[in-house]
Amino acid sequence: MSKRKSAKYKLDRRMGENIWGRPNSPVNKRSYGPGQHGQRRKGKISDFGLQLRAKQKLKGYYGDVTEKQFKATYQQASRMKGDTSQNLIGLLEQRLDMVVYRAKFAPTIFAARQLVSHGHIRVNGVKCNIASRRINVGDVVSLGDKAKEMALVIEAQSLPERDIPDYVAPDGTDKVTFTRVPTLDEVPYPVTMEPNLVVEFYSR
Repeated sequence: MSKRKSAKYKLDRRMGENIWGRPNSPVNKRSYGPGQHGQRRKGKISDFGLQLRAKQKLKGYYGDVTEKQFKATYQQASRMKGDTSQNLIGLLEQRLDMVVYRAKFAPTIFAARQLVSHGHIRVNGVKCNIASRRINVGDVVSLGDKAKEMALVIEAQSLPERDIPDYVAPDGTDKVTFTRVPTLDEVPYPVTMEPNLVVEFYSR
């Protein structure tokens, strides 16, 4: 698993948006960018700049996955039948750490990845510590015995700012089934994502 090296809320401020919809995001107080030049007036962004920004936002939302992993996901999406941007979102939502996050087993995507890497998650009853593992339709994702008692998990389940989406069906408080691969409009993003611009970025 790759370790996140930058402060997670710096992305919020760079984009000027509350990417994860968290109440303690600094964007809620300071809408300008980080650093000493953050308050400078911004010029018009080029097409390339818009595409790059869309890629950074989407990549950052999914826990700042590495460029290598993200590009490989795009390449797989482009080989699949149908709309590449929809395929890309579907593949990203099928990541194990994302299903754990959607199930409200963790308060943030970063905490979800940590839960997985520390061996607290089961897929179809078998322990799995690979955050990027692809979950298939019908797979059951559940918490390990220790995780059920963790304060982090209990806190996540009581969070009011997000709900479990339709494509992740809960069974009690410690188990969910991945029922279908979602389309872009089904994914509960707190901000607008533009995967079509990400596709344009990589297909230049």
